[in-house]
Amino acid sequence: MKIIDSIVTQAAGIAAIRRDIHAHPELCFEEVRTADLVAQKLTEWGIPIHRGLGTTGVVGIVKGGTSTRAIGLRADMDALPMQEFNTFGHASQQAGKMHACGHDGHTAMLLAAAQHFAKNRNFDGTVYLLFQPAEEGGGGAREMIKDGLFDQFPMDAVFGMHNWPGFEVGKFAVSPGPVMASSNEFKITIRGKGAHAAAPHNGLDPVPVACQLVQAFQTIISRNKKPIDAGVVSVTMIHAGEATNVIPDSCELQGTVRTFTTEVLDLIEQRMKRITEHTCAAFDMKCEFEFVRNYPPTTNSAAESEFARRVMVSIVGADNVMVQEPTMGAEDFSYMLEAKPGCYCFIANGDGAHRDMGHGEGPCMLHNPSYDFNDDMIPLGATYWVRLAEEWFKTAA
Repeated sequence: MKIIDSIVTQAAGIAAIRRDIHAHPELCFEEVRTADLVAQKLTEWGIPIHRGLGTTGVVGIVKGGTSTRAIGLRADMDALPMQEFNTFGHASQQAGKMHACGHDGHTAMLLAAAQHFAKNRNFDGTVYLLFQPAEEGGGGAREMIKDGLFDQFPMDAVFGMHNWPGFEVGKFAVSPGPVMASSNEFKITIRGKGAHAAAPHNGLDPVPVACQLVQAFQTIISRNKKPIDAGVVSVTMIHAGEATNVIPDSCELQGTVRTFTTEVLDLIEQRMKRITEHTCAAFDMKCEFEFVRNYPPTTNSAAESEFARRVMVSIVGADNVMVQEPTMGAEDFSYMLEAKPGCYCFIANGDGAHRDMGHGEGPCMLHNPSYDFNDDMIPLGATYWVRLAEEWFKTAA
């Protein structure tokens, strides 16, 4: 493994920053303290910054040479609205808030690269360090773009990285094409007519209709889309009634839809709407159908993915660069990849053995209250960012 020596030397200091961020988690668009800390460190290292894109975003500007070419390296900063089970020294100090997805570590790895860039600009071009807010549902990438990210800071490509538990530290995963799904939500309200539960013929019961819809939606997956196209429809909430002897006036269904392509998403939305309207009509009921498209699929461009793979191989060897298995999780880096060529990769977080005494009893998995980022990854992740930038300006046309 070819890790940059100076990054290893500074790793303990960066790990301390990571743990400080972990202890002070902030939710979507509230990352004021985190953004202040990032801005302070970049300024301390002599890196010019721009603040305020996407409310709390921070952009570090690292120029080397005279070329006008540029790339962006992105890390997310926000935490999740959940209670941490860990009790070690850097556990969350904010009730109901936790860095359970490793964004504290993503920020730390990019800061470690920034610290190296401050003294070693071995490239001809500009590297933009993109510290993004509100990945966890807020669409911070979209908001930074709306606020002029790519207009104020033109770049040829953009790269992102996420830690991935369960694989041995020292491994990466990367692939071209879709690697994370679109994220979408639906809410369906079935309007019936309440009655005494002992006299159902006097009312219009929405509950059996809801049951029909839950079953029918799965036929979209099994009978309407092509079997080789991925798609998920999950009804995750059903709300109806207030008493055991009363047929309710209405029933509400909510859930999520995940796909890797917009075409499959279009099909699922259209079929869900038609099935809902016609099924309700068949039972003499009305309905309201709401479908909200959140994050689009995260789709890596082929050339940038192959380039990233070569950089990884040069650091850890071919045997430690895995094929990136697509996941139905979602990621708002997708907005940046819609606007620019680029690549979103995974870096292994280990099996959880790195956690200090006082960790929770649960597994060290993403969005788990016992999760903690593995600080041993910081030098490797930072080395990847540095080598990616240096090689990009050497080889990219």
